[in-house]
Amino acid sequence: MPRYALLVEYHGAPFAGWQRQTSLPSVQGAIEAALAKLSPGPHTIAAAGRTDAGVHATGQVAHCDLPSDWDPFRLSEALNYHLKPDPVAILDCALVADDWHARFDAVERQYLFRLISRRAPLTSEAGQMWRVNHDLDAQAMQAGADYLLGQHDFTTFRSSICQAKSPVKTLDALRIEVVPRAIGTEYRFHVRARSFLHNQVRSFVGTLERVGAGAWQPGDVARALAARDRAACGPVCPPQGLYLAGVRYPTDPFARG
Repeated sequence: MPRYALLVEYHGAPFAGWQRQTSLPSVQGAIEAALAKLSPGPHTIAAAGRTDAGVHATGQVAHCDLPSDWDPFRLSEALNYHLKPDPVAILDCALVADDWHARFDAVERQYLFRLISRRAPLTSEAGQMWRVNHDLDAQAMQAGADYLLGQHDFTTFRSSICQAKSPVKTLDALRIEVVPRAIGTEYRFHVRARSFLHNQVRSFVGTLERVGAGAWQPGDVARALAARDRAACGPVCPPQGLYLAGVRYPTDPFARG
C-alpha cells in the first residue's frame, strides 16, 4: 500500500485542533474526509504535530496510505478540490517509503508566534496574530528567552494536562524578530526543538510578553524555569498567533531531484 507525505497549510480558526474529534471539526477529519472521496473507506492519517484549537500551520507534515498508486501532484490537486471550502491546503505531496512516519521520523519542529503591539484592533489580519495595546521591549524579551535555551525541565511551561512522559526537553532556538509596520510593531518568535510539551510555546510567549511590558525582569524567567512549578509561569497567550511553520527530517521528503 503506497504511502504519501503531505505538506499541509491551514487556518486554525474553524477547527477544534488537528486531531480528529467525534463531533467537532478538525484538520485531520477534513483531510480524511477528502481522502474518502478519492478512495472509499475509513482513513487514518498521522501528523508531525497535533496543533490545538485555533492554531495555524504553514508547514505541517502528515502521511497517508492509499490502496492504489497516485501521481503525487494529482493526489494533491484532488485533495485540494475535495477540501473546499475548508481553509486547508495541500502544498506538496511526495511518495515515501512504506515505513516512513511523519511524526516519528521528524528531527525538528519549527513554530512561529506572531505578536503585534498596536492600539487599534486587527481587522484584515484578525485571528492571525495576538494583539496587545502597549509597547514592548524586544531586547528584554530576548534576554529572558535566552535563559530558556538548552536542555531543561520545563514543568513551569507545560500544561497541567500534558501527556508527555517527561518534562525535560531541549530548546534549540527562541529568536525574536522585530518587524516594523505602518501601524504598530510586530514581534515574531521563531522557536525550534525536536519536540515540544503541550502549550509550551504559548507559555513561553505569554511569559516573555510580561517581560517586554516591564511587569517581569528577564531574570524572572530563569527563576520561573528553576521553580519547576506550573504556578510560576506567566500567562498562557491565546492560540491565534501560533503557527506550525515547518518540520525537518533527516532527508527532506519533498526535495526535488
